[in-house]
Amino acid sequence: MNHYSTIYKDELFNHILPFWTEHSLDREYGGYFTCLDRRGGVFDTDKFMWLQGRQVWLFSSIYNKIETRSSWLDIAVHGASFMEKHGRDEEGNWYFSLDRQGKALVQPYNIFSDCFAAMGFGALYTATQEQRYAEIAQDTFHNILKRRTHTKGIYDKAVPGVRPSKNFALPMILSNLSIELEHLLEPNLVQELIEDIVFEVMDVFYKEEQGLVFENVSPNGSLLDSFEGRLLNPGHAIEAMWFMMDLGERLQRPALIEKAMRIGLRMLEHGWDEKYGGIFYFMDAQGKPTQQLEWDQKLWWVHCETLVCMAKAWVLTGNEEAKRWFERVHEYTWTHFRDPEHGEWFGYLNRRGEVLLDLKGGKWKGCFHVPRALWKVYEVFEKAKIIV
Repeated sequence: MNHYSTIYKDELFNHILPFWTEHSLDREYGGYFTCLDRRGGVFDTDKFMWLQGRQVWLFSSIYNKIETRSSWLDIAVHGASFMEKHGRDEEGNWYFSLDRQGKALVQPYNIFSDCFAAMGFGALYTATQEQRYAEIAQDTFHNILKRRTHTKGIYDKAVPGVRPSKNFALPMILSNLSIELEHLLEPNLVQELIEDIVFEVMDVFYKEEQGLVFENVSPNGSLLDSFEGRLLNPGHAIEAMWFMMDLGERLQRPALIEKAMRIGLRMLEHGWDEKYGGIFYFMDAQGKPTQQLEWDQKLWWVHCETLVCMAKAWVLTGNEEAKRWFERVHEYTWTHFRDPEHGEWFGYLNRRGEVLLDLKGGKWKGCFHVPRALWKVYEVFEKAKIIV
């Protein structure tokens, strides 16, 4: 086993998972607390459906693929039971957030609540073979497809027909979700969806001329000269590229893996802060000011997903540039985000790499990106048997 495989595996099992198993379970009302301070104390009890679904997926998946440890399955069922009882409206759409007891707080405007609910229940079905979990995942997935072209529905603030656009985030998620739920979906649907998504990600949102992946384009794929149209999110693009590499392996398309590797490297080089290190959160494709005031923050998930992407790029292609970037991002990430004293990783740094908030979870950060990245990286190196 190589050096990276060893330290990533140790971090996952001895520092990350224990933090969430000890601090996140609401034993009184069900579900998970995600608003956790540095030491794991609960500072807010609201429950966010997309984070609940992600944690159900994480513990179901490690039960399915790493070790059939009953405590992990119990944690997954614990969260799923709360979601099943409280999480959806009458049409089957998943609310964004609930209070501690399960009363809906924020309407189901965010389709990513549905995406991660489907992902979580799909993985839980694999673990339990309980048919109702499969039905929840299937129903939710088909509902996502119905909402695909108008994701927010009646909760959309935009005036219809004025500067229409489509967003990169859903095709990106669907490229992973379609594989996660493949065991529950019709093969023809999965194949058609995969082909459609690969085209969207690699030929619509990615623009060869600029060498960049844009967050928003017009419905016909052309660029928009506006805040939204010039917006880049390097982390999104890089995460999507390891999804594309996974699809390249599944479809036996080396050219897709190679293209994804090149795009991932390009977005990483473009997004890297040469002055202070780390990857910018948001950028403007033309170097103009962004709407997002947090544009220069360094976020945990961006760096976690980059580690996965560069590890896969290195191992699958042997590319030396991918190797160098993996080592560079590894050094920055483990130096700045890891909390050796209290477990888990910090989420939010300022541009200089100093901790902005010492929380370990909240409305947007839960038990997902850090453990998934550690798992994926150690798995990549373990299977490859690379000695470093």
